[in-house]
This record gives sequence, C-alpha cells and structure tokens, in this order.
Amino acid sequence: MASTASPVPRAIFAPSPTPHLDFALGALACCAACVFTNPLEVVKTRLQLQGELRARGTYQRHYRGVLQALWVVGRTDGLRGLQKGLSVGLIYQGVMNGVRLGCFSYCEALGITSYHGGSVLSGAGAGALGAFIASPAYLVKTHLQAQTVEAIAVGHQHNHVGVSDAFVTIYRKEGLIGLWRGVNGAVPRVMVGSAAQLATFTSAKEWVLHSQVLGANWLVALIAASISGVAVAITMTPFDVISTRLYNQPVDEFHRGRLYNGFSDCMLKVCQAEGLLGLYKGMGPVFLRLAPHTVLSMLFWDLMRQQAVKNRQTHGQG
Repeated sequence: MASTASPVPRAIFAPSPTPHLDFALGALACCAACVFTNPLEVVKTRLQLQGELRARGTYQRHYRGVLQALWVVGRTDGLRGLQKGLSVGLIYQGVMNGVRLGCFSYCEALGITSYHGGSVLSGAGAGALGAFIASPAYLVKTHLQAQTVEAIAVGHQHNHVGVSDAFVTIYRKEGLIGLWRGVNGAVPRVMVGSAAQLATFTSAKEWVLHSQVLGANWLVALIAASISGVAVAITMTPFDVISTRLYNQPVDEFHRGRLYNGFSDCMLKVCQAEGLLGLYKGMGPVFLRLAPHTVLSMLFWDLMRQQAVKNRQTHGQG
C-alpha cells in the first residue's frame, strides 16, 4: 500500500528572519558567491561585446568560447585580469542583492508571496528596486571588465584608472544622471532574473520538501538553487546582452549613446546585425556564471536564514 507523505508546514519552506537582517544576509551571501564567479563575469562581458561593431567592418573575433576566453584573458592580462572589476562587483552584489533579497523577505513577512503569483511579482519588484539603486556600480563594473589591451579589446574602451577614477570621470563628464546610464536595460534584466530565481527557488524547495526524499537542509537548498540557476540563465541572457551593450557604449557631447538610443533600439540593432542568436551571446558563460552564482548565493542565503531563525528561537527560549 502506497504511503502518503504528510504535509510539510509552510514555515519550513522559507524560514524568515527580520527583513533588515535578511538585507545583510542576502548581501553577504551574494558577495561570497561573487568572489568565485567573477572571472566568468569578465568573460561573459567580453563575449557579449564582441561583434558589436560588425556593421562598421571593424569586427574581430578574439574569444571563441568560455575556456578559450578564460585562457586568452589569463595569458594576456594575467590572473588579476580574470578578477577585473571584483571590488566594484562586490559593491554591486552587496547593494543590489541586499535590497532585492531584503525586500523579498519583507514581502514574505507581509504574506504577499503566499498568494498565487506572489513570489513572481515580489521577486520582480524587489529586483527592479535593487537594480535601480545599484546601477552606478554595475556601470563601472562593465567598463572595467571590458577594458583590456588593444590586442584583445572588444567594445568601447573607457580607459579608467580604477574604480574611484571611473566614478569621478563619469560624474564629471555626464553628471549624476550619467551614473545611471544604462539603467533602462538593467531594470528589466534584473526584474526577469529575480522573478525567475526567487519564484523557482521557493517552488523547487517546496516540491523537494514535499517529496521528502532528502533530509538535510543544505541538500534541499542545493537542489532548489540548481533548478533556479537553470531558469535564470535561460530567461536572463537576452536582457543581459542588451544591458551590457547599453552600459558600455560611448556617449556624445549631449551624453546620448552613440550606438543605441535605448532598450528597444539596442535589441533591434543586435538582431539586425547579429541575428536573433546575437541576443544569446555569452550564453555559455552566463549559465556557467549564473548557475553557480545562484546555487552559491541561494544556498548561503538559505542556510544563513535558517541559522538566524534558530538563534532567535534559542535566545527567545532562553
């Protein structure tokens, strides 16, 4: 006779510390993941910018795949080149994901995620807010990761000396608004990725818990995060390509983009010059970066949340 699994209490699915603590835990988890995945972010940026000037007859293909690109960057720029933009990348991860995961936790506390479609809407809204606030850091990160020697350069080269120089240079040339250039590509990118990540993570975790196949909390979180990573890579890549192009393009004397007028114009030009598959440029490194980054950040976040709840309960009983 087949046994029926007993219902799993809803509280087990997503142990929730206070939202302000979740802000710190989310930031810490994603920064930890960023240290491991930043070399793939460098490669992803180069692959997505490659071919941008094809229509002008200046296209050179320096990078032919993830492993070859890693080897080329490491050979030319050294090991430090593979960690380009790491410091500002950590700022971006801390701010964006701290806001994103903290806001999602707040939505959980309000009970919004318990409604049909609540996780998707909460993830999208939290992602949009996080992307907007952290956009200047992503702008500088993209500039620095694209920057390299002429022999393997792709896309526009901004030639910043460092992180602080990049922020100051952009501010002096374009003003405060210039630091948010490209945000119209970043917001939909993170909205889609955040909605896919958080909705699939919570749903997958619930499904694994209901199946009662695994007993260890970290294994449940690991499987749920792996499923979430696949969903994020598939849905996010086209938006990621457009976002990278918008952030890295040069501007004219009126601070307008020289290559693209906005999100839709960039999408149209990429499709016209490079075909529909141009929107999936860098899909390999996007997946290889986003999948482990999602797995690591969601795993770290979930385990830290569970530990924070246990500590609160222990202190409350004591």
